[in-house]
Order: sequence, then C-alpha cells, then structure tokens
Amino acid sequence: MRLLQLHSDFIEYEPIDKEIKGAEEIQSKAKVRLEDLVVAFVTVETGDDESVAKAAAGEIAKYMDTVKASRLLVYPYAHLSSDLAAPDVAAGVVKAVESFARETIKEVHRSPFGWTKSFNIKVKGHPLAENAKEISKSAVEHEIHSHDEGGGKESTALKNEEKLKSFWHILLPTGELVPVGEYKFKKQDANLQTLVNYEIAKNRAVNQQPEHVRLMKKMAIADYEPASDVGNMRFYPKGRLMKSLIEQYVTQRVMEYGGIEVETPIMYDSKHPSMESYFNRFPARQYNIQSDNKQLFLRFAACFGQFLIAKDMNVSYKHMPFKLYELTRYSFRREKSGELVGLRRLRAFTMPDCHAFCKDMQQAKEEFRKRFELSISVINALGLNNEDVEMAIRFTKDFWNENKDFITELIGRFGRPVLAEVWEERFFYFTLKWEFNYIDGMGKASALSTDQIDVENGKRYGIEYVDEDGSRKNPIILHNSPSGAVERVMYALMEKAAKISKTGGVPSFPLWLAHTQVRIIPVGKEHIQFCDNLLAQLSSSQIRADIDDRDESIGKRIRESETEWIRYTAVVGDKEVNSAKLTVRDRLEGKQREMTVQELIEEVKAQTKGRPYLPLNLPRYVSARPQIMA
Repeated sequence: MRLLQLHSDFIEYEPIDKEIKGAEEIQSKAKVRLEDLVVAFVTVETGDDESVAKAAAGEIAKYMDTVKASRLLVYPYAHLSSDLAAPDVAAGVVKAVESFARETIKEVHRSPFGWTKSFNIKVKGHPLAENAKEISKSAVEHEIHSHDEGGGKESTALKNEEKLKSFWHILLPTGELVPVGEYKFKKQDANLQTLVNYEIAKNRAVNQQPEHVRLMKKMAIADYEPASDVGNMRFYPKGRLMKSLIEQYVTQRVMEYGGIEVETPIMYDSKHPSMESYFNRFPARQYNIQSDNKQLFLRFAACFGQFLIAKDMNVSYKHMPFKLYELTRYSFRREKSGELVGLRRLRAFTMPDCHAFCKDMQQAKEEFRKRFELSISVINALGLNNEDVEMAIRFTKDFWNENKDFITELIGRFGRPVLAEVWEERFFYFTLKWEFNYIDGMGKASALSTDQIDVENGKRYGIEYVDEDGSRKNPIILHNSPSGAVERVMYALMEKAAKISKTGGVPSFPLWLAHTQVRIIPVGKEHIQFCDNLLAQLSSSQIRADIDDRDESIGKRIRESETEWIRYTAVVGDKEVNSAKLTVRDRLEGKQREMTVQELIEEVKAQTKGRPYLPLNLPRYVSARPQIMA
C-alpha cells in the first residue's frame, strides 16, 4: 500500500463519472468541501489485505497526532503505484482503512471508490505537512517499511535505549554529583535546564518550523528535496560552498592531530558476523537493502568500515594509539519523521568520524583528553563558543567510581555545570560518552562534538595488536567527531544568528564561511573596468568578491548586499577611481570607512587566517546568476 498524507487547510472534491464497472453507488455528485484536515491518498497494491489496512490506519493516526489534526479524509487514489490490486479487493481494503481509522480518529470521511473526481486542495506550509509512506504486507508483522520510517529494523540497543533506566544529575566542575531534582538552577543555567528537560522527556518530535529553516531558504543555502525520502536535502551553491569549507577545515584539523584518512563503503552485509552483533549494540535505525541473496544495510557511521580496516592491519604496541579518519558523505539513519526538520536531524548526513585505537585504559584516557581539546578548538573555530553549547556526559556507576578524577578534569576544562546521565550497568558498547549540545529557539537540543570510550568492539571485530611481551590483545577504541555532522553545524550557526537578530544584534556567518566576503558595486557602467581590476586583486589574495553590475539603483543594491549578510560592500564611483582609497560599508560595525585596497585585504585575511579557502561558487557578476525560486 502507498499512502500520501497531506495536512491541509481544505480540500474540495466533486465526483464526475464512474471510472470502473465496480464503482460504488453514491447518493449525490455534489461538491464536498472539508477544512483543516489530513487527506490520506490511498493506493492499494497487489497482496494488500485487512492487516495492511489496519497498519495503515495506525500510521495515519500517528501522523495526525503529530500534526495535531482531528479530521481525516480517506481518498482512494490509484496513481501512486503501477502494481494495483484488483478493484474489488482495493475497494474492500480502502473501506477497511476507513473502519480501522474510526476506532481512534475523531472525525473520518471517505471519498467514493471507483469514480473520476476533480479536486482542489491547499496544503499547509509547515515541514511536516507532506508525508509519504509505503506499507508492505510482508513487513506488517514486524515493522512498517515506509518513507516515514525508512524501511529497516531497529537495533536491540535502540530498544534498550527506550527502556533504559537513567539517573540524572548535574555534575559540577568541582566533581560534585547533584541529583537533578536537588539542583538549584541559576539564571545563567537556562540552557542547561532546557537540556535537562529535553533529555529526560525524550520528546524529539518537532511541531513547528525552527528559525534556521526560514533562513536556509531565504539565504538560498539548502531546501527539502521533494523527490527524495524525507530527511534528504538539496544544497544550493552558497550552501555547498559553506559545507565544503567546514568539511575541509575539520578534515585538516583531524589530519594535523594525526588522523589517517581512509574511505569505506556506504553499505554492508547485515549477516556479516561482526555487523549483526554491532548494530544490536548501537542505538540507531538502519536502512535495509535487498541485493541478490544479501540483506545489506546503509552505514549509520564510519565505525564498521574503519574497524574492518584495522582488523587487517599488522599493529604493534609501538604504533598505539593509531587513528583512522573518514568524512562520511553520507551516513544514514532512519530517524522518525516527526523528528526530521531542516538541517537539525536528517536521514542522510555528513559526519567526520575519527577512531583512535589505544592499548589500554590509561592510554585511552590520555588520548581522550587530547580529543576533548581538539573538539573545543574545532567547535570554537566554526563559530560556536563554549557559551553557545551545553555539555552532557554519560557513564556507568562503576566507571565513575573508578575514574572520578578523570571525569572531573574534563568538566573542569569545560568550566560549567553539565548534565550527567548515570547507568547502573552498561547497556551499550561504550562506558563513557560526552557531547556538546546546541539548544535552539524551540528548546530542542542537538548534539555536535562527541567522543566515546568503546570497550567491546576491539574484540568483536577481531582487532588485535602485539603487546610488548609478545601477546596479542584487543584495543580500546575512541569514537570522536570533533564537530558533529556538518549539516548540524550549519543548523547551529543559523539558529545562533536568529537568536542574535531577535536580541537586536546583526546576524552573520563567520567571514571565512560567507559565500561573498566583499561586494563591489559600480555606480555606472564606466566604473566596471575599475571594479574588474579590484576584483582581480581581491581574488588573487584569496578573498571571495563579486560585482553587482545589475541595472538597479545604488540604494537597492546596497540593501540587497545587507540582506545577503555580506560583511563588506564597496561602492565604486568617480571618487574611488581617481583616489587611492575605497569607501567600504562594514555591515557588522554599521559604519562606512575609507580604506586602501591593501587595508581591506589585510582586514579580511586577519579574520580568515588558518581557515580553508575556496573561490566563489557562482558567477562573479551578480547579473549572470540564475535565481533560485525559494
């Protein structure tokens, strides 16, 4: 069965003529109008029966609960599949969907089966308003395979996570562990308190559009891809440039730290001995693919690929710790549809993933400290300071008792109270995990940088090293992403900019991530040659500059430069052509300054020092750029 669910302001439909011989009889061909509802277009396929209808009704009810709708129209629709059930079977299944839906949904309607109908519909304009699903009979007994849930199975670890008994505390930089219920939150702890509420409630669903979605569309950075599964995005030229720069910077920093870059496949055999046991210890939902006689799954991290490489290495204790690194484009996780919105949580994402293989716990802790410093440095360089994030740390009671000083040292380095989740026993492959979380304007927390101490997978994957006494041992493995998913970094930067704007500040991106760093505006056509020469000087200094040569007023072009968040705008007229100085508008300072070309170059270079450079990803003349229809 195929479902297309649309949360709509209204639908009007009118039966025209019977389309098939077995079309049901109706009392009237009058036009029907329903308002504020979910319209479920239903296509019944070969093999569908009452069990599929019941599953479909359940999925519709869940979706309606997510979008807070109470009125449903079941609309028979034969155009979502080419494998259609016989008309008499399809009619019965559609009526069964209606019947099951009435058990849980307040108001249910159904349009007539077998009729040609004209209809007019207005879909609501929020991210969850459109929802497509595929429900197969073979999967109904186990799990629904759908566009909404991605077509896979849940790991044992994911089910354990939902049942997990956690003890929540606030861990102070002094090492004091205070139960959450006893901690007195201060004014400066507002985001920490939000993180606490978010983690304990475990409510990941998003029911409104976050600020960054509006910005990513307005700024032509990214948008939803309607031809793909939900949680898969398209990136426009400006967004692709920003994403590439972040990828390059994080990779550069990991390589400087000692990472050895590798590349691994995006899909694996789920029946491989080490795979099946691993993803039952990793809390993630997989995408499954059937290929010939193999059941494959799309990777949800770079772990298994790197582990299989490490297994085939000849390693001595002298090589330890050694570090493998991959920037995965892409990793895939079958997140729930209600949790998917914008760049915050995706089903396909880009993840810098670095594993350090350590000979023992002492070496692991030493390396863990270095990676903690690396992560702080990287996240700061990306435009998020320590005050922009809240830290959470998770460990077993045994690990805390044995390593209290080590954990306290990390919290002391962070410098503020953090959320601590404490387990009586170890449920996952790691015994310690921390992450930096960005708290957005809707009170949702999103993990960025993270690291884990893995005490299982060395043995599980048969990874060994030869110790000093000649014995073969399994390493302890650290799992670090110094930035978190690249798309999520972009989300955090846009959400931060939105917060700054709401408090009266000037929203912006870090200069090194801005598509255009300097905008040149010629007063007239006679000034374009001078502007071309100026552009060449800036470009040769690895500064991204463009020329707004459009036949628009100076005022309009300056305003548009401002709305594009371009830091420096230079207006070039006769005065500038005939002097050694430019008149430059600085958007962040709100000032207009006179400066030489060299002074402008030096100011930009000082702010982008140590960051990667890429040229413009659009034509240098604004007039030559195709317009993106947001």
